[in-house]
Amino acid sequence: MNKDNKKYVVETLFLKETLKHNLSLNEFIVLMYFDNEYELTFDVKKVAKATCLNEKDVLNAFGSLLDKKLITLNSVKNESGKLIDKVSLDNLYSGIKDNATKNAKEKEKTDLFAKFQANYGHSLSGMDYEIIKAWLDNGFAEELILGALEEANYNGVSTLRYIDKILFEWNKKGFKKMEDVNNHLKSRSEKDDNKVTIETSVLEYNWLDDE
Repeated sequence: MNKDNKKYVVETLFLKETLKHNLSLNEFIVLMYFDNEYELTFDVKKVAKATCLNEKDVLNAFGSLLDKKLITLNSVKNESGKLIDKVSLDNLYSGIKDNATKNAKEKEKTDLFAKFQANYGHSLSGMDYEIIKAWLDNGFAEELILGALEEANYNGVSTLRYIDKILFEWNKKGFKKMEDVNNHLKSRSEKDDNKVTIETSVLEYNWLDDE
């Protein structure tokens, strides 16, 4: 290998995303080259020298990556005002971001299930999983679900059915997070001249009878 060639770094997320596209070795090498380069201009001779591929293989791999829409060519002006073609990996990075977001959501679900299981002290049933998953799928934030669980525990009725009723009432009032719940309680307590603190009033408020 030429002494001027540098070692390229392959990040885990990059590797996972590219594996989904069944890339050839040459395609992977060329894509990795652009992922590590700052100047994203396509110079076949430069790419061939850096990757130790011949120019024909570089051109074939580059064309295939374009066809797979993992890279795109965009015309931009350089410092001299001249139009040049620059390589963009935005499509690849969007796929990595989407995958990372999906994994984070899956982890959030797993953590939430674990918290419910710890609260009840036994494994959740299949129906329990479906109910909790339905809350998440319907857009309820984890903190709101856990807030409803906390209130249910305080009231001594910690069934999923009761929690579902609490969430239904909160959703009807447009609450998206616990801050919304506390703000509502603060407003009600000011109107009623109630001295109960916001922190404890969440647990002592009868949501199911609230109008």
